[in-house]
Amino acid sequence: MENCMDRYLGQLLDNRYEILEVIGSGGMAVVYKALCHRLNRYVAVKVLKDEFANDNEFREHFRAESQAVAMLSHPNIVAVYDFSRDSNCQYIVMELLEGITLKQYMQKKGALSWKEALHFATQIARALDHAHGKGIVHRDIKPQNIMVVKDGSIKVADFGIAHLQTESSAETLETMGSIHYISPEQAHGDTVDARADIYSLGVVMYEMLTGRLPYEGETVEAIAVQHLSQLLTLPGDINSEIPVAFENIILRAMATDINSRYQSADELLSDLEAFRKSQASISSDSVVDDGMQLADDGEPSLFGRLFGTKELVRGESYKSRKARTRRVSTFSGFALITIFLIAVLSFLWNFWIKDIFIDSERIEIPSFVGEDSEETINSKAYEDTFNFYVKYAIDPNTPEGQIISQKPAAGRSIALSEDGIDIELTVSTGIMMTTMPDMVNHEYREATIALEKLGFVVEVETVASDTITEGYVVSTAPAANEQAAAGSTVFISVSGGPELKQVTMPDLMGKSRDTAVSKLNALSIDVGSISEVKSDLPKGTVLWQSIDGGESVAEHTVIYLKVSKGPEESPTPDVSTAPSAVPSASAETGV
Repeated sequence: MENCMDRYLGQLLDNRYEILEVIGSGGMAVVYKALCHRLNRYVAVKVLKDEFANDNEFREHFRAESQAVAMLSHPNIVAVYDFSRDSNCQYIVMELLEGITLKQYMQKKGALSWKEALHFATQIARALDHAHGKGIVHRDIKPQNIMVVKDGSIKVADFGIAHLQTESSAETLETMGSIHYISPEQAHGDTVDARADIYSLGVVMYEMLTGRLPYEGETVEAIAVQHLSQLLTLPGDINSEIPVAFENIILRAMATDINSRYQSADELLSDLEAFRKSQASISSDSVVDDGMQLADDGEPSLFGRLFGTKELVRGESYKSRKARTRRVSTFSGFALITIFLIAVLSFLWNFWIKDIFIDSERIEIPSFVGEDSEETINSKAYEDTFNFYVKYAIDPNTPEGQIISQKPAAGRSIALSEDGIDIELTVSTGIMMTTMPDMVNHEYREATIALEKLGFVVEVETVASDTITEGYVVSTAPAANEQAAAGSTVFISVSGGPELKQVTMPDLMGKSRDTAVSKLNALSIDVGSISEVKSDLPKGTVLWQSIDGGESVAEHTVIYLKVSKGPEESPTPDVSTAPSAVPSASAETGV
């Protein structure tokens, strides 16, 4: 093994990445520190081991996954800069981080405080929310794949590798390192979606707060069965310092029934943020020494019962705690309905009923759209009638200072009160100009991400070039150092090599996402972003392609796709049962 790990040391991969030292190794790959000679920076290069790199089908999947993951750009995701084009060596080039894995961190510290666990969990959820929005599911969220950087931030790694590892071990479930975090649907062998990542994150939160895994066993099969059927030991029964509200978040994330789980990372983030705010509120108010707020009569308030920093009743059963949660949910539901009705009545009173019962002069709202905001606001004709409130918006198509929209809308008749009529005006800031950076000779995905961060819309075309390496930017329009309007389109020309081979764009409409990507990869057509839109067609069905089928295009032309989110599913009762037998799994730990 040592010789296999050392054989790339000193080599220059693709005439660019100088391999310097081994910094990690796992079941699937070896990670090296390398120097990128083109950009003069240190990077991490993850090289797949021969048994995977020599598999043609795996190589093709690897390339597709690498391209997709390279489009992710988020502060909590390890950035992927490049991937191999050399069939003799399959690798991914990533940002080099200074830190340790979350697993190593927990091994050093034991159970984490709820504040630290919340800090880490929120960042992981943000990373998942970004990736899921791009149609990418990790499928192997575990502390070994999460980096704790020196500044305390979190970076989720191995999106592409995780997907490939799942495919490569389809008959063996997962590796021993992953089985502790696997979702019930993965253990059952079912198709997975983003909710599998949410379950795995729930397990990670459980481990952070308790210092131990929720399910243990001597074999992979034994652990898998527990994920499917075993009653979970409550985190609060292990660590009484865990706030009940945080415990409830973990329990929902780890729900065996996929429809009872958080349905998106964004939904989980909302609850984590609400919990954070509730704890901040508790800290700022008077609290008793057990962390529970008191009502005026000395009894714990509802707020304290929901968000107390110590468990309310020790030793109560899981069933009784669920009953308590249902009671709180019912009370909260009534409270929300009451607030909603009050808001509706208030709205009707202010905008309709009041005008019927109160006899006052009525004013028809004029149109302010298209007028100069300064002249309108300072007009003597309006000063005794209207109270103007201004907000601003970037609109390259509207001159600076011109009114874009108004509330209430023009033509509406409103009763004039003593205080006047409030009018909200949205005013254009005009065209905000940005200096174009020099993107020539930059890898085109890096260039695309950088330009999108500046607010540009990017369109890519492939051209022949004798001087620029394939996959790198030949020119941009506008050119470097020219001024361009924020929100405008930037065209980048990418080298396809000295000669461009023409291929025919396939008709992808109605095809599945995987089939479409496979067809494009076979023709060396690069896949850009794939967005999901509402449709009654099955999930993943291609609804739109940026280049029509039948057109002649150059190899490595970038195409963008839109696929169906799938029809909305009505909730179904949980009739799942544990399988009579669970497939055996490899005990090898993967990277």
